[in-house]
This record gives sequence, C-alpha cells and structure tokens, in this order.
Amino acid sequence: MGKTTLAHLIAHEVDAHIAWKSAITSGLLDDIRDTIREAKQRSQRTILFLDEIHRFHKGQQDALLPYVEQGTITLIGATTENPSFEIQNALLSRVKIFLLKRLEHYHMNILIDRALKLFNKTITKDAQRKLVEFANGDARQLLTILEIAISLVKSNEITQKIILQALQTPYLSYDKAGDEHYNTISAFIKSMRASDVNAALYYLARMVEGGEDPLFIARRMIIFAAEDIGMAQPTALVVANAVFDACHKIGYPEATIVLSFGTIYLANEKKDRSSYDAIMEAIQDVQRYGNLSIPLSLCSAPTALMKELGYGKGIICTQRQVSFRKC
Repeated sequence: MGKTTLAHLIAHEVDAHIAWKSAITSGLLDDIRDTIREAKQRSQRTILFLDEIHRFHKGQQDALLPYVEQGTITLIGATTENPSFEIQNALLSRVKIFLLKRLEHYHMNILIDRALKLFNKTITKDAQRKLVEFANGDARQLLTILEIAISLVKSNEITQKIILQALQTPYLSYDKAGDEHYNTISAFIKSMRASDVNAALYYLARMVEGGEDPLFIARRMIIFAAEDIGMAQPTALVVANAVFDACHKIGYPEATIVLSFGTIYLANEKKDRSSYDAIMEAIQDVQRYGNLSIPLSLCSAPTALMKELGYGKGIICTQRQVSFRKC
C-alpha cells in the first residue's frame, strides 16, 4: 500500500475532502494557495496531502504554517527522507511523525497467500522464501514480482526458477543522499571497528551495488585508519591512502577489489583510539579554559632581548606519551 492510498483511507475514515499535491510539481505554491482558498469556503474538513514534502524549501514550508495553525487544512506530508533534516523546525513541531516500516516476513506471506488465491495458483516454499527476500519488506515490490511470475508460469505452481526469471536483478534500496547512505556507511564502519570482516564486506557490497562513490568509501576508510586503528598500526593510514589513490585512478568496477582489500586489512588490524581520544580531550580543555598564557620557556627566542627576558629558557626535549592526559 502506497502513501497516497494511506492518505485516502484516512480521509475516508474522518469524512474529509482530500487534495493531493506533489512538491515536485507544486513548486510555486500556486496550487497550494488555490487549495487553501477552496478549503476556507468548504464546510467539510480538508486534508492537504503533500507528497515529497522535503522538496519544498524553507520559505515554502513556512508558507504552510499559518494555515496548519488555524486549522484551515490538515496537512499530511509524505517523504522518504529523514524529516529531522528536511523539514524545518517550526513546521516539524506542529505535526506528528509516523514512521512507515518495512513489512515483516509474516505480513508478506499473508499478501502472497491472498494474491495466489485470486489467481488460483500455488507457490513452492523455496520460491516463496526467495520472493519475500527479494521484496525486502516492500508490498508493492512483492506484488509486482508475483504478477510477473504468474504471467510466466505455465502450470498452477510457481517455482523458484520462475521467481528468478520474474526478477533478474533484485531491487536494492539505497539512496546516496538519504538515510540508507548514512546508515549503511555507519554499519560498515562499526563492523570494521568490531573486526567483523564478513559484516564489513556485506555492507561494502551494499554500497557498491547501490552505486556509491568509491572515493566516499575510501575517504571514510582513511578516517577509520587514523581514528580507530591509530597507534596500534600506524601503517594502516598508509594503506588507506593507497586505497583512495587506487580508487581515484581506476574507478569501478576494479575499484571494488581495492575497496575489498582495504576493508579486510583495516577490519583485521588491532584498534587503538588513543590519538583520537587525546586530541578530543585537548580540544575540550581549549574550549573550557580558552587562550591560557604560554610559558616563556616554550616560546622561541629569536632576539637577544627575548633571551634576557626568559624566552626559550629551560627548554628540555623529552619523549611524550600518546594520551593527552599523560602528557
């Protein structure tokens, strides 16, 4: 069931008139103004369903505020992006957020059973399992695949072979500018941090198959080498830089091999965050205490007068520990 269908069901339940608009095609707000003018004249409650609401910039979202506050319209905004980032705070504080999650396998199996009854078809267990895996919690995707499979089958039973024919390439949900982008790279980094090579390679494959920029992945690997491996294996930073350089030179598809090599190497290395923790603690002290006076003994003395005043006096070079608090 799509977002628009859900909005229509809500309108039906509360006996409201629904006006469907898309933020992609309603960029100048003219359509929205017409809808609001009609809503003022209508005795029935008006629901404004605004699809892709994140496409409205801050000024356009601000224009909706007074009509939402006055109750002229009931706003239902649909977005595939994270509203915390895409919807401005004033509007966000006046709405209730509902997260539409992927369907569980149990619900997907119910949909399959209902659809097959309509067409008087059956499906093998392995084919049903593969179909659910391919659909990845998306009912619309599931029904589309099943419809194609039914058109291909010559008997009453749908097999796994038919399902594979119906969908040659599985659909991967990966938005290079949205939540999937950030969630996947986060899972990738955390898997390397936990030294879980298999998990790290899985999330790497997700990004590669989703068309992620190899240089973006390689840059995060450089950060990981400095932040998480650090002093445990300083040459990890050299390897990560080499991975970035190689990806820059060759690109896909061969860059996948380089990224795989770097991922396995970094995930397997020992971890030491002391250099990262040390600079973070030092920054906290700078923020807390500001510009403390630098001891004259630590200052350079390029002139004779400065030497007489004590600049550079008593400087002793000693080896220091990595941890800031031990310095």
